[in-house]
Amino acid sequence: MTRAGWTRLALLAPPVAFLGVFFAWPVAAITARGLRVDGGAAEVLTDADTLRVLGFTLWQAAASTALTLALALPGAYVFARLAFPGKRLLHAVVTVPFVLPTVVTGAAFLALVGRGGLLDELWGVRLDTGVWAILLAHAFFNYAIVVRTVGGLWARLDPRQEEAARVLGAGRFAAWRTVTLPALVPSVAAAAPMVFLFTFTSFGIVQILGGPRYATLEVEIYRRTAQLLDLPTAAVLTLLQFAVVAVLLGAHGRIARRGESALALVDPARTVRRPRGAAQWGLLGGTLTVIALLLLLPLAVLVERSLSGPDGYGFAHYRALTSAEGGTFLVAPWEAVGNSLRFAAVATVVALVVGGLAAAALTRRAGRFARGFDALLMLPLGTSAVTVGFGFLIALDEPPLDLRSSWILVPLAQALVGVPFVVRVMLPVLRAVDDRLRQAAAVLGASPLRAWREVDLPLVRRAVLVAAGFAFAVSLGEFGATVFIVRPDAPTLPVAVARLLGRAGELNYGQAMALSTVLMLVCALTLVALESLRPLRTTELV
Repeated sequence: MTRAGWTRLALLAPPVAFLGVFFAWPVAAITARGLRVDGGAAEVLTDADTLRVLGFTLWQAAASTALTLALALPGAYVFARLAFPGKRLLHAVVTVPFVLPTVVTGAAFLALVGRGGLLDELWGVRLDTGVWAILLAHAFFNYAIVVRTVGGLWARLDPRQEEAARVLGAGRFAAWRTVTLPALVPSVAAAAPMVFLFTFTSFGIVQILGGPRYATLEVEIYRRTAQLLDLPTAAVLTLLQFAVVAVLLGAHGRIARRGESALALVDPARTVRRPRGAAQWGLLGGTLTVIALLLLLPLAVLVERSLSGPDGYGFAHYRALTSAEGGTFLVAPWEAVGNSLRFAAVATVVALVVGGLAAAALTRRAGRFARGFDALLMLPLGTSAVTVGFGFLIALDEPPLDLRSSWILVPLAQALVGVPFVVRVMLPVLRAVDDRLRQAAAVLGASPLRAWREVDLPLVRRAVLVAAGFAFAVSLGEFGATVFIVRPDAPTLPVAVARLLGRAGELNYGQAMALSTVLMLVCALTLVALESLRPLRTTELV
C-alpha cells in the first residue's frame, strides 16, 4: 500500500470506529433484539395500521416538500439576485429555524395556531386539529435548505445567457424557462430530497402538533418503544424507515454528482443588483411577507407567550425556571440551560474531530469508496433518533462500554448529528486546497500531520469555525435520542421543553415558552456569528 493509502486509512479509522460503536452497533442491537422476540415481520408490514402510518408519513413528507419549494424558491431568487438593505442579517435570520430544535418549532406553532394561540384568541381559528400545522411547521424548518442550496447556484449563474435569449425574441418567462430553469434543476433536485428526508423522519414537530391522529413512522417507533415496549413492531418499522432513507440518500448522491456538470458560473457579486420594475419589487415584497409570516411571526409569538402571564406581561415564567417546585424535574428547569451548553460543547469537539478526519480522508479521492463513505456519514440524519437513543441503552450497558449511567452518552448522541454538518462544511473547502502545496511540503520533509497543520489548517480555519458553529447549534437542539438517555437530574433544554409541554397548567406552558425562547436566542446568536465569519456567497447549507 502506498503512503497516501496508509494516510487515508489512518484518517478513516477514527470516524469508522466512532460510527461503528455509537451508531451501527446500537441500531443493530435494538433492531436485532426486536426481531428475535417474535418473528412476524410480514404481519407488521402488511398490517393496516402500519400501512396507514407509512402512507401518511410519505404523504405529509411529499406535501411538506412541495409547500416548502413553493414558498422558498422565490426567496432563493431574491437572496441570489437582488440587493436590499439588511440582506446579510436577514440571510442569517432565515437559517435560524433550521438549527432550532424541532421541539421549539412545535412549541412556536402551538403558540400561534394551537388552542389558546394567537389565531385562536383573535379569530377563533385553530390549525392544530388538522395537518396544516404540521405542513407549515415543516416549511418553517426547511425554508433555509432551499434558499441556500438553490440560491447558492442561482447567484452564480451568468445572467447574460438569459438576456441573450430575450434579445433573440424570447419573452421573460420563456427565457427563464429555457435557459435558467434547466441550469437550476440539479440544485432543486438536490434540495428536494433533503427536505423530504427531514420531513419523512420528523419527530418533535409531529409529536407536538400531530397527536395520535397524525403519527409518522418516527412517532410510531417512539410509541411502540417507549410506551408499549413493543420491540418487534418497532424493529420492523425501523428497518422500513431505514430502507426508505437509504433510497433517498442514494438518489440524493446521484443527483448531486449529476449536478456537478459544467455551467457558466460567475462571481455572485456580478449578478446582484437593486430591484428594477414592478415585478421585482413585488417579488421582494412578497418574499419579505412570507418570511415575516412564516418565519418571524411564530418566533415572535413564542417570545410573547413567554412574557404573558395572568397579571400581564413580565418575567414571571422566567423567574419560575429557577425553582424546582412543581415536581416536573428533580432540579430547577433553568439548570437545563447549563446542561445543554456543556453537552453541546463536548459534542462539538467530538464532531469536529470525527468529521474533520473524515473530510480530510474524503479529500483524497478514492472513487466509489469515497462516495459510499460520504453517504454513510449522512445516515445518522435519516435514521430514527428514537432507535439510536434506545439502542444506546441496550448496547452500551456492559463492560467494556458500560456507559448507560454516564453523562457522556448525551454528547455522543448529539455528535452523531453534528458530524454530517462538519463534513458538509469542511469537505468543499479542503478539496479546493491546491494539492501541489501538500506535495511541496512532503518534498521538504514534512510528515502528513505537519503538512496538514502547516498547509490545510491555515486555509480552512474559517471553515472549521463555521463547522463548529453548526455542530454546536444542532447538538444543542437534539431531542429524539437525548430524551431516552438524559439523566433525570440533568435535563437538556429540548427535553425540558417537551416535558413542560406534556404537563397541564398555565405555569408549565409559560415555562416551556420561556425555555424555548432562551434556546431560540442561543441558536440565533450562533447563526449570526456564523454569517459574519463566511462570505454571503458561500451559501450551501448541506
